[in-house]
Amino acid sequence: MEEINRLSAIEAAQQFIHKYFPYCQGALLAGSVVRGEATETSDLDIVIFDQTISSSYRESLIEFGWAIEVFVHNLSSYKHFFNNDVERARPSLPRMVSEGIILRDIGIMDSIKKEAKELLTNGPAEWSIETIELKRYFITDALDDFIGCSNRAKEIFIASTLAELVSEFVLRTNRKWIGASKWIVRALRNYDEDFANLFVEVFDHFYRTGEKKPVVEFVDQVLDPFGGRLFHGFSLGKR
Repeated sequence: MEEINRLSAIEAAQQFIHKYFPYCQGALLAGSVVRGEATETSDLDIVIFDQTISSSYRESLIEFGWAIEVFVHNLSSYKHFFNNDVERARPSLPRMVSEGIILRDIGIMDSIKKEAKELLTNGPAEWSIETIELKRYFITDALDDFIGCSNRAKEIFIASTLAELVSEFVLRTNRKWIGASKWIVRALRNYDEDFANLFVEVFDHFYRTGEKKPVVEFVDQVLDPFGGRLFHGFSLGKR
């Protein structure tokens, strides 16, 4: 993307709002540029609140020298996305609203930001015993596949599945928000910096050397407080 004479993130967002949503009641700029984590490929995440919009939508554009992701809501539809994000324990929209820099406000943004911050503070719902057992079983299954596999190509992808399952397990059993892809590391660091570093270290060691033992020991340490690996006696749907 052309960098010469590119507008700043805030200037570009303001012009975008003026061009496409000049009468909206609220708008904010969120994402990596707001958190100070922007890279050369970062885009602008812009959240719009417009009472004339019949239903929420998302759109991707390139304007003012930036790739832009715009998330458009009316003054009630965003609540549905807030609730869905809480149910899946990935608070994408509440996080954007909470962190976002307000660029337009006709008296609505303080209350919406307050909603978002309260959701984030409360955290996701506590897992039931049944859910914990189900997740233990899935982790055990992936761990057994990992231990028994002798095909390097397959091992790489089993390890990836195992890492995602374990990160979810640790975060949800501690009533913390989860993440996907790059957000996994951030979610783990928000929970416990030392644990996150160890998590990265053991999987990085495997990817570099092919040695499985540190990963196996790490996963067992995660499962131990909940009864360890689970296979014998596990049942799903039996009546």
